[in-house]
Amino acid sequence: MSKEVESYKLGNIQVIITETDDPNRLHVDCNDGNFHSEFTVRRYEFDNYKRHMNQKITTAYKGQYEDKDSA
Repeated sequence: MSKEVESYKLGNIQVIITETDDPNRLHVDCNDGNFHSEFTVRRYEFDNYKRHMNQKITTAYKGQYEDKDSA
């Protein structure tokens, strides 16, 4: 199991950041109980653009619910 770097909540979204085999990349796991997504980011991006990343996560999850409601 990869070492957890950080864990926090964005509203209902649980975000868990873990290390990968590549020391320059991190694995981001997001889950709100209904939707799950995961992706990797460069450590530099996480350290310097975390706020932007969090905005993208929040917007993407909000979009999932809007798509679901319109279907």
